[in-house]
Amino acid sequence: MDFGDDLVPGSEAHRRKKRYHRHTPRQIQQLEAMFKECPHPDENQRLHLSRELGLEPRQIKFWFQNRRTQMKAQHERADNCFLRAENDKIRCENIAMREALKNVICPTCGGPHSGADDYFDEHKLRMENAHLKEELDRVSSLTSKYLGRPITQLPSMQPLSMSSLELSVGGLGSPVALGPALDLDPLGGSSPFQLPAPVSEMERPMMAEMATRAMDEFIRLAQAGEHLWVKAAGGREVLNVDTYDSIFAKPGSSSFRGPDVHVEGSRDSCLVLTSAIALVDMFMDSSKWTEFFPTIVTRARTIDVLVNGMAGRSESLVLMYEELHVMSPVVPTREFCFLRYCRQIEQGLWAIADVSVDLQRDARYGAPPARSRRLPSGCLIADMSNGYSKVRPSPAAARGIDRSVR
Repeated sequence: MDFGDDLVPGSEAHRRKKRYHRHTPRQIQQLEAMFKECPHPDENQRLHLSRELGLEPRQIKFWFQNRRTQMKAQHERADNCFLRAENDKIRCENIAMREALKNVICPTCGGPHSGADDYFDEHKLRMENAHLKEELDRVSSLTSKYLGRPITQLPSMQPLSMSSLELSVGGLGSPVALGPALDLDPLGGSSPFQLPAPVSEMERPMMAEMATRAMDEFIRLAQAGEHLWVKAAGGREVLNVDTYDSIFAKPGSSSFRGPDVHVEGSRDSCLVLTSAIALVDMFMDSSKWTEFFPTIVTRARTIDVLVNGMAGRSESLVLMYEELHVMSPVVPTREFCFLRYCRQIEQGLWAIADVSVDLQRDARYGAPPARSRRLPSGCLIADMSNGYSKVRPSPAAARGIDRSVR
């Protein structure tokens, strides 16, 4: 007896023999007609259709489910196309209105139309002014309480009126007049900084030796590792003051260090889109130095050119004065009188070192003592031969190490 052609229902062979069933045109026509009348037929309606069309109830159920899904997708596709067209239409209208606003002319003055945001700009300025005045009053109160006497206050200012308010539209406007300056020196009453007396012939060798020692110390600082520079928050490297004092002990430095002395030191690196020669020229020229850092260096002046090096660069030594400030109402201005020494270490690598002049020198001429002092610091500039320069900390830039007496 041959059982090879017998298929047991539910077996693997039976499932492999099962084929996809395609509805006939007559069945599809009747199903579509029923779908138009009732997209959600109940069980009795599905049984009735299955008997008429010769299909199983499950097939009727799945056909209606698939048809509803298909109709939903078609409707969503049509809605998306409609919304996309409306969006394009609104965008074109917006562009047209912007172009029209650019050409609007004021009928009164014949000039460009002032935007409708002027009122909101004025309101924002008034709120900022009120906030700044409250902050100024708070800082003045804290400073007066700490020093035991009031600090220099701002003169009374005229209230802001519409006639004195000039708003710039489209980047054009009149220059803004600034009010009186605030005395940010919490010490108050200190004498203004005086430029030092001219350098005598006897002092030139001593200053040259001081600059040479500063350059050597700066190179050692730049090449120092983790024992001298430690990582701070944000990945910034700051100076380990105790280690610095132990390595670079100086005669008489203990007399300068006191409880009111604040020591700062950090280093960083960056790429600059200019040549190394241009950067060196900027460092050695006080006018270019001020123009390059207008928000930090408020004033700078070359007091004397002690050594005019090759083409004004390598081995150049100048005595400079600068005034530094931070854009904060609680940080006083810092003034330095320092030596700036430039040296070309190798081809494409320059070192520039700064060091404050001896404080005892100014005392002999009756000048007030400086409240800030710059210890040997500076930067190394490497030419990248592609129009860039790299100011790097290892073995490169150690930025200002300042001792500020508050």
